[in-house]
Amino acid sequence: MDFSVSTWWWVAAGALVALELATGTFYLLMLALGAAGGALAALAGLAAGPQWLAATLLGLGATALWHRHRGRQRQAPAPSHNRDVNLDIGNQVQVDAWGADRSARVNYRGTQWQARLAEGAHAAPGPHRISAVEANWLVLSPLPAAATPTL
Repeated sequence: MDFSVSTWWWVAAGALVALELATGTFYLLMLALGAAGGALAALAGLAAGPQWLAATLLGLGATALWHRHRGRQRQAPAPSHNRDVNLDIGNQVQVDAWGADRSARVNYRGTQWQARLAEGAHAAPGPHRISAVEANWLVLSPLPAAATPTL
């Protein structure tokens, strides 16, 4: 059985897609797009040189565009501040008193936690929101008076 040149390009594109699925490297999809461009050039009857040129320009161009797009995206917050990673972030606790070192002991989830005040926040007793979890310390930010629930 004889395969055409375009078939080999499609096989290469399929292999790159399969490799991307196995590794999770999205850039391989951009190279697979380039191989598809080579296949289309072969179907158009172009010689080997223009096929490789089409595959190279399309693959590297798509890779460069994707890299540029990823660079412009907003980066996710650090895991210690990311609610998607730590569901404690955003919950409320009650602080009875702050120590001189801007730390306190608070009841949270049925146990005592060490807490420290977020940078730039004023140390006052009352309701606070967990803004980060660093190791076994809660980082707390005071809640505005209007945001506190009334019982």
